Amino acid sequence: MPVHAGLLTHCRVWGESMSKHALQFVLINCLVVVSLWAGDDPFVGKWKLNPQKSKMTDEMKVTSLGGNRYSFDFGGGNPETIVADGSDQPANDGTTFAVTAVSPDEWRVVRKKDGRVEVSAIWNLSKDGKTLHDDFTSIGDSGKTTHLIYVYERKAAGSGFAGDWVSTSEQVDTVYVMQVSPFEGDGLSFIDAGEATLNVKFDGKDYPGQGSAVNVMSSGQRLNARTLELTAKIGGKVVNTQEVSVSEDGKSLTMTAHQPGRSEPNIYVFDRE
Repeated sequence: MPVHAGLLTHCRVWGESMSKHALQFVLINCLVVVSLWAGDDPFVGKWKLNPQKSKMTDEMKVTSLGGNRYSFDFGGGNPETIVADGSDQPANDGTTFAVTAVSPDEWRVVRKKDGRVEVSAIWNLSKDGKTLHDDFTSIGDSGKTTHLIYVYERKAAGSGFAGDWVSTSEQVDTVYVMQVSPFEGDGLSFIDAGEATLNVKFDGKDYPGQGSAVNVMSSGQRLNARTLELTAKIGGKVVNTQEVSVSEDGKSLTMTAHQPGRSEPNIYVFDRE
């Protein structure tokens, strides 16, 4: 399921990290902030995600700790231990996490912040236990929803939902648009439909985000007129690095996002509106 948190962080919001778990911790991966060199900066404008051209690889690890206790690692190196009894339990970043075992091949998972549902998902196992189907929905502060369907394959041996799962396909059922605007004269802000804003200026300093990304600090450097290198941190810890580039014709923007502990990057391609 994506922090995981919109596309702004990568999405996966499960652990404030995102891919789903990237179209929401898609938030750090997708909402970035860049420096403004001139009034015709190629990054400024409105950009719409093109799911067909994007590659959103997600990975999650579920470890059985005995009985109905499990460790959930959605990336970022900060696993959460949860009892699968349907109750809201303390989790990362001030959230609660609940796992309900509906049947041996169906789990329902919910993450809340201050009592409000941020992420919900239905997990279903295939009959042979080799495939996991994730019907994932993230809900922004305004009530706007992002819906994705992921299919994972078991990467290593395991039983039931316990295992190392890597996505093989994804389906984005929500239109995702971000606005890139000037920030304090010489920087830029990437704005996610009013839900979250990430800001950055290339002066070697970290800048805080706004809205649902208020705990995200962003910094970066411009490699050339059409390429940026960005770093996102939460609590002083790097959760995402990415390269952002605009095509020569200015019609497309590509973000290649790397998350610590994962071998495959997420690649988000946007078309200019």
